[in-house]
Amino acid sequence: QVQLVESGGGLAQPGGSLKLSCVASEFILHYYTIAWFRQAPGKGREAVSTISSRSGTTHYADSVKGRFTIAEDNALNTVDLQMNNLKPEDTGVYYCAAGSAPLGDGVFYSDPDDYTYWGQGTQVTVSL
Repeated sequence: QVQLVESGGGLAQPGGSLKLSCVASEFILHYYTIAWFRQAPGKGREAVSTISSRSGTTHYADSVKGRFTIAEDNALNTVDLQMNNLKPEDTGVYYCAAGSAPLGDGVFYSDPDDYTYWGQGTQVTVSL
């Protein structure tokens, strides 16, 4: 059974930072593209960033470029999302997901339907 477990959410002030972690098996990290999505209240899931350990390729949504960094920690079997200069519009439930990337790593797989496995999510709130 594939498990993705997120941690690291919480409350941050605008301009602050948080680091999210997604724990997954070595098999998943090696063979799947891992994504972070977020969902604000009343909205659909939005792809934030993806990473492929096969090639090291990363992608970011325009709204987070220059502020968020996705990286894999092979020692801990995690995919981390470092979020800096947080804004209130970053508020939402953040989900980790794994998908097979059928068109290769050069594509930004931003559709939730591209992903097979999902974590339970972790809440991020950015507010004064």
